[in-house]
Amino acid sequence: MLSHETIWHALDALAERHKLTASGLARRAGLDPTSFNKSKRHGPDGRLRWPSTESIAKVLEATGASVEQFLSYIPSSRSDLPDGAFPPQIGTIPLLGFAQAGAGGFFDDGGFPAGQGWDVVEFPASPARKSGVYALEVQGDSMMPLYRDGDVLIVEPGAQVRRGDRVVVKTRDGEVMAKILMRQTAKAIELHSLNPEHANRSLDHAEVEWVARIIWASQ
Repeated sequence: MLSHETIWHALDALAERHKLTASGLARRAGLDPTSFNKSKRHGPDGRLRWPSTESIAKVLEATGASVEQFLSYIPSSRSDLPDGAFPPQIGTIPLLGFAQAGAGGFFDDGGFPAGQGWDVVEFPASPARKSGVYALEVQGDSMMPLYRDGDVLIVEPGAQVRRGDRVVVKTRDGEVMAKILMRQTAKAIELHSLNPEHANRSLDHAEVEWVARIIWASQ
């Protein structure tokens, strides 16, 4: 699985294979010696920094490694557990209340958690397997009877969404809502309300900042 953690793991493994430090690998590739330092893998605000495809290409050329060899250093996400089972370890992921989610500064343009002000909650899966997932705490009764006040929804931004999926939608006006995706067209997205007392919604794509799939809920 390609994730921030596994890509950097592959670069570190390639450096070790050639008896180099991360700085030595960057230097051999003609890059700034600090390019691959661990301190450079996150921005000052905590955002993930990824190595560019150009940097990886220069590393492969400098070491003589093929793309296939590089990919072989990426840890496999497979395990002996049955499909759908969580691995027996605990990780933490970012947590935010729905009431705060509409405010600016908590998400990047792709709907991934960013910035300050997040709490954390334990999640029974390795974060490396679900990179970028975060949690939203339900506040109030607008999602009854499916979700109650205090329930925690685990959200995976960037995941493909299909008809019938439960999703979190953020509009460009800052509104954040949990709905059921009913239909997508070239111009609009149709959403079914979880609470029958609340109206269904139809939004133009121009009104939508991002849509992310709900993959799990603690109830």
